Amino acid sequence: MKLYRSRKCPTRWFAFSPETGWVMFPAEENGWEKRQPARGVDPIDVREVLLSSAFNTGIPGTTSVSMDVRPDQKHPKAA
Repeated sequence: MKLYRSRKCPTRWFAFSPETGWVMFPAEENGWEKRQPARGVDPIDVREVLLSSAFNTGIPGTTSVSMDVRPDQKHPKAA
């Protein structure tokens, strides 16, 4: 699964995988549950981002906490 953002649709995530094809879903908590086919996606308008960027949306391949933490940083849930 690859994740994309578009400057034209900042409230949406776009994703592609051979299994799902192109889909779009709201950039909100559990937004993956509201996914729908994304037709007419212009490759010029989308840029690939880290899958973990959408960690709170429920998209497959992420966890409930972002993993974009450098080893020298504390985990977001660490005290």
